Amino acid sequence: MNNEEIEQIIREYITKIPHMSLAASSNNRPWVCEVHFAYDVDLNLYFVSKEATRHCQEIAENPYVAGNIVKQHSLSESPNGIYFEGVAEAIEATKLDVERYCTALNRETAELASRLQKPEGYRMYKIRVNKWAVFGNFDSKGNAKYELEWGRM
Repeated sequence: MNNEEIEQIIREYITKIPHMSLAASSNNRPWVCEVHFAYDVDLNLYFVSKEATRHCQEIAENPYVAGNIVKQHSLSESPNGIYFEGVAEAIEATKLDVERYCTALNRETAELASRLQKPEGYRMYKIRVNKWAVFGNFDSKGNAKYELEWGRM
């Protein structure tokens, strides 16, 4: 499978799943959590979380993250998934960032914009993906893994 085909699979697949597993670590101790996400045309990923959560504290210490976007499946189904690694950072969310996130998750824009302004510590995070992988039966040839270097950081 060529890079354009892998990219197309990623772009189609991520429109169908609203959440991802996100792995972060600090002091050689990994942690995984589930977050809802949105993405932009460059396939950067965005999520919103409280700064006080373990994964956000670890991102502040070590911005390198990894994760997957996988549809739950039964034992009789082939597991298909998208995997990534990249660099995460807290950002000052723009109006476009908030609209993108809310549109992707069918949420109220004004409510999220308000939450991001409150002192409770909600922040928007951006993950600049530098490597993608797809695993599953995406090309009808059986389960296979394909990787895509994504140097658009």
